[in-house]
Amino acid sequence: MVAKLKSSYGSGIEALTYAGQNYMVVDRSMIPEILQVLRNEEQFDYCVDITAVHYPQRERQFEIVWVLYSFARNERMRVKTQIADGESIASSVPLWAGANWLEREVFDMFGIKFDGHPDLKRILLPEGWKGHPLRKDYGILQQDNEWVQINLGIESGQ
Repeated sequence: MVAKLKSSYGSGIEALTYAGQNYMVVDRSMIPEILQVLRNEEQFDYCVDITAVHYPQRERQFEIVWVLYSFARNERMRVKTQIADGESIASSVPLWAGANWLEREVFDMFGIKFDGHPDLKRILLPEGWKGHPLRKDYGILQQDNEWVQINLGIESGQ
């Protein structure tokens, strides 16, 4: 499958395996097309999860990971790409409706925007929350103290 994708799309795809699990590292510009091919032609019909990892020391600080599953093949595939802080990536909601809440969670926790998302807003934290808690440079205690003081009128227990 990966050889076929590489022959069609070139060097923007790297296939790797870690601990017996397959994944692909894909150039950011190719993500929408590769995800569509995986769904339509390779039968990865279920988007299990979308998440991100923050590497503040990297030039492209964020790694976005799609975990896909094919019922027909009984196979998982992870697709990864990297983006810089402030960049956005195409939404995968048109491919998998369930990606809606997954992308909202990534937005809420990391601040990554998904172009074309139907309703990109916080899903876990209140609308007035400042920052994105899963970034490694996030100061949770300061935000928690401020939010509790403003919204509850009490001192935080932290």
